[in-house]
Amino acid sequence: MTKTSTIEDKTKESRRLGAGPASSASIQSDTEPSRDCPLCPRLKDYRDTNRREYPHWFNAPVPAFGPDDARLLIVGLAPGLQGANRTGRPFTGDYAGDLLFGTLIEFGFARGPYEARPDDGLTLLDCRIGNAVRCVPPLNKPLPAEINTCRTFLHATLAEMKNLRAIVMLGRVSHESTVKALGLRAAQAPFAHGAQLQVGEVRLFDSYHCSRYNTNTGRLTSEMFRDVFARVREYLAD
Repeated sequence: MTKTSTIEDKTKESRRLGAGPASSASIQSDTEPSRDCPLCPRLKDYRDTNRREYPHWFNAPVPAFGPDDARLLIVGLAPGLQGANRTGRPFTGDYAGDLLFGTLIEFGFARGPYEARPDDGLTLLDCRIGNAVRCVPPLNKPLPAEINTCRTFLHATLAEMKNLRAIVMLGRVSHESTVKALGLRAAQAPFAHGAQLQVGEVRLFDSYHCSRYNTNTGRLTSEMFRDVFARVREYLAD
């Protein structure tokens, strides 16, 4: 059995067992919304519904994962219903995490086992992961107003990362929200897989999102994804 299939099996098992914390701490900080954040009414209603249906899941805004003194930030779209919304850690328990964490381990941005659980012992190295939208949206589609509202927390995350030198943006929504958080106009930084842009001391790297849909349809291959992080590693080595 290959390493990839082993990781996928663990993701399936994690979902089957409903692995995830029974509750979350009240995180309230400058960079993270509180557990009961009321800023987006539609997302709050959806969160409350999931709390009733799945009381042992995380079901709260998912905080960034990794050290705030990291040089690399990865920005995703939003928590997946059965992924980060369930486990409380970005991309954990979601099929997108299989490719992401495997790639991070390969390029030295993570170490330890990835077993699709928040207590698997995985550690990020010089890397942090967050989302453009902190709460799970219905059908995995946040509304423009929700993206704009949650950008407050993305902007705060960027501001507190004093050593930041590289940002990988997974997908168009992540790209557009990050570019706006950095004070750029969309026309200054069009999205394209593999594109790079230097903004002051920070290099921006675009990638298609590592969703199961993109990988299953071949829009994003593991080689394409690995190439993005190879370029990030090369840039940080300079």
